[in-house]
Amino acid sequence: MSEYDPQALQAKWQQRWEEQDTYRASEDLADTRERRYMLDMFPYPSGDLHMGHGEVFAIGDVVARYWMQKGYNVLHPIGWDSFGLPAENAAIKRNAHPAEWTYANIETQANSFRRYGISFDWSRRLHTSDPDYYRWNQWLFIRFFERGLAYRKGGLVNWCPNDQTVLANEQVVAGRCERCGADVIRRELTQWYFKITDYAQRLLDDMEQLTGWPERLLTMQRNWIGRSEGADVLFEIEGRDEPVQVYTTRPDTLFGATFFVVAADAALADEIVTDEQRPAFEAYRAEVARLSDIERLATDKEKTGVFLGRHAINPVNGERIPIWAADYVLSDYGHGAIMAVPAHDQRDLDFARKFDLPVKVVVHTGLADPGETGEATPGEGTLVNSGPLDGLTKAEGIRKIIEVLESEGRGTGAVNYRLRDWLLSRQRFWGTPIPIIHCPDCGEVPVPDEQLPVTLPDMRGEALAPKGVSPLASATEWVNVECPKCSGPAKRDTDTMDTFVDSSWYFLRYCSPGYTEGPFDPEQVRKWGPIDQYVGGIEHAVLHLLYSRFFTKVLHDMGMVDFTEPFLRMLNQGQVINGGKAMSKSLGNGVDLGQQIDEFGVDAVRLTMIFAGPPEDDIDWADVSPAASQKFLARALRVMSEVTSEPGVAFDGGDAELRKVTHHTIDEVTKLVEGQRFNVAVARMMELTSAARKAIDSGPGAADPAVREAAEALAVMLSLVAPYTAEEGWERLGRTGSVAFAGWPVADPALLVQESVTCVVQVAGKVRDRLEVSPDITEAELRELALASGKITPYLQGVPRKVIVRAPKLVNIVP
Repeated sequence: MSEYDPQALQAKWQQRWEEQDTYRASEDLADTRERRYMLDMFPYPSGDLHMGHGEVFAIGDVVARYWMQKGYNVLHPIGWDSFGLPAENAAIKRNAHPAEWTYANIETQANSFRRYGISFDWSRRLHTSDPDYYRWNQWLFIRFFERGLAYRKGGLVNWCPNDQTVLANEQVVAGRCERCGADVIRRELTQWYFKITDYAQRLLDDMEQLTGWPERLLTMQRNWIGRSEGADVLFEIEGRDEPVQVYTTRPDTLFGATFFVVAADAALADEIVTDEQRPAFEAYRAEVARLSDIERLATDKEKTGVFLGRHAINPVNGERIPIWAADYVLSDYGHGAIMAVPAHDQRDLDFARKFDLPVKVVVHTGLADPGETGEATPGEGTLVNSGPLDGLTKAEGIRKIIEVLESEGRGTGAVNYRLRDWLLSRQRFWGTPIPIIHCPDCGEVPVPDEQLPVTLPDMRGEALAPKGVSPLASATEWVNVECPKCSGPAKRDTDTMDTFVDSSWYFLRYCSPGYTEGPFDPEQVRKWGPIDQYVGGIEHAVLHLLYSRFFTKVLHDMGMVDFTEPFLRMLNQGQVINGGKAMSKSLGNGVDLGQQIDEFGVDAVRLTMIFAGPPEDDIDWADVSPAASQKFLARALRVMSEVTSEPGVAFDGGDAELRKVTHHTIDEVTKLVEGQRFNVAVARMMELTSAARKAIDSGPGAADPAVREAAEALAVMLSLVAPYTAEEGWERLGRTGSVAFAGWPVADPALLVQESVTCVVQVAGKVRDRLEVSPDITEAELRELALASGKITPYLQGVPRKVIVRAPKLVNIVP
């Protein structure tokens, strides 16, 4: 270890990389190398890098460096998702401007990234809080607005009482704000939305392109989009001129609808409730307003509701069915109302039993009557008590009833989605101002392109404190403007955009960060996009990834990109935990990345991250050893330092056995890296190091060409996970230029041929002989050879009961 000084290596090579701009992607049009785009998920500058950063960026760097070694022109950019609440809250606490905290943290992280040795192209660095970035957020918003994809409407929204801002549905987790954990409530507000629902089916269909995504990730997106097929059915409401449209996935059960439920917070409930029932309804609606959607939908929650005093008419049999307001129906599901079929839906049955409503079986499933058992029968069966549908199956019944409804003008076949439009307004300061001016005469008027960006006014400290409306509303000089159309008095929109707008297209800006004619240079995006490999956490399975896919499709429709999916391959890393639990201050089990680097060095920490297990698995820092990684790196560097043959020596005269080990390692590591089994690849590098060490100490010696071949291959392969050690070793081997571009070694097929394989022969599970056999031996030949072995026959008594052969490596005999 006395020769291995990681801090000295870091200082030396970090300076060299910065001076030479080593990892800058080539923009030379004459460069004909195939391009590859490696993208890490956007870091947020909340402080210095932590252990999670250490893992995800080490993983992404393996991919980027491997492509560089393979001869590709690699784009591996870095930037910061720098708008958001943490900076604003810090500014309020410190009586400062959010930019001060933000940009100080960015510099801290940038220095740590440089120290960590990630192969970033620093020339493409960007920050989403820079006006020359968020100008294009505003430009894109206006283009969406012109296409009818950005609109403003009133309605119930998710409201975080702690952060004092609205949240998109995707930002509510188990009824709580995904940022601060506060219970989310529902509030009536007028807000801006992106019409992502227009793209719901394309978001589903285009998943066929995503063959490089984990299936778990695709399943999460499919479930969130939530496509279902059924029918829109028209129910007449007594005393109302217009019928009410209800969506159902089981129109075959219409004859079993015995009551009608309207969401308590839906406008329809307020419209149709009778004067007599209004007091009870008003009180009930106030109770429901205090519940989150998760609480309302909980299956174990006691059902509550109030009769609205009116009846609906079942369109298939003319029966009058009572209309109730209840909390288990949401106003934004379908049309905010459902037909209740209690025999075949458990929530409806629980409600019916609570309020003594009729239960009518219309699907014979062979199970007991739900009205008696309290257990609904939602499965398939034969339709009964359903007039013309009697005797049909579910599928037949759905087709038949849709035909009947359509022929009578009482309904149509329909597709519904769980996905709702993306609510993007935020009532906070530190974000992109929405580029709309509200004029009393002209309405909603986009800010002219030549006036972009609409920059944030200078506000700080207490002026930013959440008030239920945006702090920007108090900046009167900023708010009050002339209307771009009529020049009359008007006001700016005072909400800012959800920060997920920033991260929905940042990867495109990386292709031309200095471009001034648009958000990105379409020609550069055509050259680099789509992204070949994206690395980031599974927690963004819906939020960021769904929004990015939506943006890409809109930009494709605008003719700005020529692909419809932004990310060809996804790799989701696990978490870094400690002692079996997530790291937290309250548990006192946090591990500081900087401290680990100070103690063991960057390469040892990175190697430990990669070697701990497959990328998608969690890493328990209590179970790994950066000290052991440091010792290995010291051994590897000694091997590379002790080689005495000259660079360029012909390897074919070297030790044959070591050359075979080297080429088998090259072959295996290549396959393992391409299969993203990086931890096993590191294990093979360790084995090669041991083989080279053995050859130096007790074999042909340090001057043997095969030792140089092994050491050079080791340096190149090790550069993926331990770049400082690999660079130093490459230089000590007498090589010039960065090891990052040395070129990936190629295994010689002739050296991969195995002349013989050791076959283990077991009797009753115990090893009794080892045979040297051809790797091409057949199972029949190996069986005969094993049974003929003189070491085996003493353990056999007659003909064995079973002989299990796994050619060429195992024979297991059961006597």
